[in-house]
Amino acid sequence: MTQTFRRDAERFADEIKELRMTIHRHPEMGNHEYRTAELVERYLNGLGIATKRVLDTAVVGMLRCDNEGSESGSAKTVAIRADMDALPLSEITGASFASEVPGVMHACGHDVHTAAALGAARLLSEHRGALKGNVIFLFEPDEEGNGGAERMVREGCLDGVTAVFGAHVSPDLPAGHIGVRYDKFYAASDMFEVKVKGITSHGAVREKGIDALAAAAEMVTELLALPPKVTKDKCVLTVGRMQSGNAGNIMPGEAEFEGIIRTLGPENRSRMEKAFKETVRSIADRTGTAAEIDFIHSYPGVVNEKNMTDLAFRAARETFGEEKVHVIKEPIMISEDFGLFLDKAPGSFYHIGAGCSLPLHNPAFLTEENVVTELAVMHAYVVWSYLMEESDE
Repeated sequence: MTQTFRRDAERFADEIKELRMTIHRHPEMGNHEYRTAELVERYLNGLGIATKRVLDTAVVGMLRCDNEGSESGSAKTVAIRADMDALPLSEITGASFASEVPGVMHACGHDVHTAAALGAARLLSEHRGALKGNVIFLFEPDEEGNGGAERMVREGCLDGVTAVFGAHVSPDLPAGHIGVRYDKFYAASDMFEVKVKGITSHGAVREKGIDALAAAAEMVTELLALPPKVTKDKCVLTVGRMQSGNAGNIMPGEAEFEGIIRTLGPENRSRMEKAFKETVRSIADRTGTAAEIDFIHSYPGVVNEKNMTDLAFRAARETFGEEKVHVIKEPIMISEDFGLFLDKAPGSFYHIGAGCSLPLHNPAFLTEENVVTELAVMHAYVVWSYLMEESDE
């Protein structure tokens, strides 16, 4: 079937590439993807795929198989997710289809993600009569901001889904190469802000006050040394802002600092939060200060399920050949809210080479034009493999 999808992709290559270029020309920030959502709906409806709009700009498409029993609860239902939002950057790629929206561009490849999912819908719809299950296409808003995945899950978009897959373009792989990662892949991210209160005093009589700045500085020093004491996995704790005092001869009675922690896997995330709070409170008790901790949970990270990653790995090798498929050896410390979908259904998140060595979120980042059709084929064959192989269990 992989060769069939490849032949179909060649037939529809211009159509899929044009979708990508149109989306790239008209980037939209998170929760404002109205034009993109309308394009998605129009294209899916043209394929006979029913859609519904949620969260104003999120789109869910449902491709139902024609086999008997597809409407029953026993039918397999696999989801493909694509994020749609752009970034607040001014594009300098020089592409013929460069952004026409001042100060906004697709510098993270979401134009490719969206168009590839639409391309997969085109390929799968050509063979809906042979599918042994249903396919849901999840077009997510605001991944770069506050995250659309959590809100889509709350809206019930994953209800009934038995497996979920997604992908991201990667500057670390050659164009069209596939990278799979087992287990922990993307980091969880949690923001923190700590306010320390002591007693202000004249700098000449420190003994009459309680130095909030000194206590906060000790907290920061201890916290920065915390990760290797808590986990053997990679963990990054960064303090990005610290503020205290307003004169050199006044011992400050207040200080505050804020930053972010990135951890791999839910166990490490929990341990780091516990150790963080214990460290701050211990120093506060010892220095006679009071510490107020605001710990803000963000994306949970991506932890791929083994069986679904095995399936994606096999599908990639059958589609692209052994030489173009790589097992990613190390997790990465950036965040991705696809993990919220994985909390609801087993699945896997994989990479496809962008053909551009510049980092993501760079104003000159531009994915090579054929990547979108390659990713469409990958998605289609992963879905096909899951529905056809798993249905026999």
